[in-house]
This record gives sequence, C-alpha cells and structure tokens, in this order.
Amino acid sequence: MKKIIAVLLACALVLPCFAAKKKGTKVGVSMPTKDLQRWNQDGANMKAQLEKAGYVVDLQYANNDIATQVSQIENMITGKCNVLVVASIDGSALKNALDGAKKKRIPVIAYDRLIMNTNSVSYYATFDNYKVGTIQGEYLVDKLNLKNRTKSDPAYIEFFTGSPDDNNINFFFGGAMDKLKPYLDSGVLVCRSGQTSKAQCATLNWSTEEGQKRMENLITSNGYGPRGTKLDAVYSSNDSVAMGITNALVAAGYTKANFPIVTGQDCDIGSVKNMLKGTQAMSVFKDTRTLAEKVVGMVDALLQGTKPEINDTKTYDNGKGIVPSYLCDPVYADVSNYKALLVDSGYYTEAQLK
Repeated sequence: MKKIIAVLLACALVLPCFAAKKKGTKVGVSMPTKDLQRWNQDGANMKAQLEKAGYVVDLQYANNDIATQVSQIENMITGKCNVLVVASIDGSALKNALDGAKKKRIPVIAYDRLIMNTNSVSYYATFDNYKVGTIQGEYLVDKLNLKNRTKSDPAYIEFFTGSPDDNNINFFFGGAMDKLKPYLDSGVLVCRSGQTSKAQCATLNWSTEEGQKRMENLITSNGYGPRGTKLDAVYSSNDSVAMGITNALVAAGYTKANFPIVTGQDCDIGSVKNMLKGTQAMSVFKDTRTLAEKVVGMVDALLQGTKPEINDTKTYDNGKGIVPSYLCDPVYADVSNYKALLVDSGYYTEAQLK
C-alpha cells in the first residue's frame, strides 16, 4: 500500500512539472505550401492540437520553394524551437539545415514525407503509404472487373503519380502497381501509351496544371474520347493531379454517363465535389486530425524524455538507416460512404461539399 501511495505521489509531482514545462515550449512546424488544400489542413490541425496541448507553435509554409523551407527551418532552430516537425518539399534537400538541429539536440519528426540521407531525423509520422496505393489498385481491380475479364475484352488505363522528389510516390505507385501489374502482364489491362514506369508517370510538384497538360497530350496522341478510343480508367496517386486529369477529360467531352474511373487521395473538397458529380470515382481518405494527434503524442514523449509510440521499424529507410515510424490507417471514400467518413465525422460540413 505504501508503495502505491509513493507512486501516486510521484506521478502527482511529475505531471504538474511537465505541464509547467510545456508552457512556453516552442514547436516549429514546417509545411511545403499553402497552394494545396491538403497542407493547409495539416498545418491548421497541427497548430490547433499543439496549442491545445500547451505549446507555442511556429508554423511556416514554404511556398513550394526549397530555399525558403531551408531558411525557415534555420530560423526555427535559431528561434529556439524545442522540436521540429517537417513536411519536406524535397526530401533530399534538408540535410544541412537539419544537421544544425542535431548539433543543438533538437529532435526532428518527419511529417508524412520521409526526409532522406540524414541521421538527424528522430521519428517519422505518416499514413501507411503503401496501403494507400494498394487501396487504389484494389479499387480499380474491383470496378474494372479485372478478375473476370479476358485478353479479348481488356480494360484500358493510363497512369499518373506525383512529384519525383517525393519519396512517398515509391509507396503509392508501388502499391498500386503491385495490384495492377499482373493484369497488365496478362493483357487483361492495357495502357495504350505504354507509359507505366514511375518516371514516365511522375507529375512535378503534384501540379494540377502539369497533370492536365499530360492528360491532354495522352488524349490527343491516343485519340481518347467518348466517341473515340476507349479509356476505362486513369490511375492518379492524389487529388491535385486527379483534378487536372478530370479537367482534361471534361474538355474532351466525357460526362457522368461515360466518365473513366479516376482515383485520387486526400479527399480535397474539389475532388469530393467531383465524386458527387461523377467525374472522380474515389479518393483515399487520410484523416489529418489523426496524424496531428499522433505527432502531438510524439512531441510530448520527446519532451518528457520517453520514447514515442511507433508501429513500424522496418519499412522506412532514408539512406542512413531505418527511421522509427508511426503509420496511420487510410481508407477510401466514394459516393457510397463519403457522408459517414467526411460529414458525419465532422471533417467537412454538407455546405462545404455543395
């Protein structure tokens, strides 16, 4: 009994001390850009949850400019941030800046994008990015009825992934192709352009405009159209690229009645609206509130001198070794379940999706 009382007293003493320590403790949060809805939401969720936990937050957006992000991180270090949370623009461009953090013993949490070729990253928080790709691939296998098709009745598809400087495309595109390649190999699934490698399908900066230009070129060179060459689906790794694909397909005359199946990721408002209009089939939902919650837990643990919760110690090698990671679970949204996932959960309001 005396031991139990002693433990309770010790906890009572430690917790107020930690609460006091958190007051005024600064956390630097570096996000790539405000130009994509995804990063606005991530930054806002992170700031809100960290401030609710009692931290001072220095949130910066780098306008998709590497030099700006490097400068902002350096300023966070000199500004005496106690922990850095970094979603990189280019995962291989931050080594020197983060070496400065390590020298000052400032822990670095890589957020959603793995930071490469540095031993200055303490932890990685993300979604299961390989699963994102497999969800997209499985959706296409199901909706195109590939398991029951033959070479005499193939489905026709084109492929788009994201920015080549984003390590995540290896997992998104790799996961999807692991599900789809057997059907490509057997001739049940056909890519008329022949552009099926990651390099051929990459979209710089995940740009809507670049995605639209490439889709327009594919439409022209292959004669795709509702009354032209058959196109059943377009694989897209995320919503910003899917938006460009959709714009090009609409301009080519496709309507809800004959629109190819277009995949996506992030459940951006514009893409959810397109799902409701019938011009995008699905999007992988990654609840950024959940990811922010896990990162706040990591920050708490690091500042208490304890080990953060992780659930993966094998997958993410940044070139200097495996980075301990926490992977959140993604799920897909389409017209059949979007309301429960996105509206009933409070992620969006009905008005936002009209």
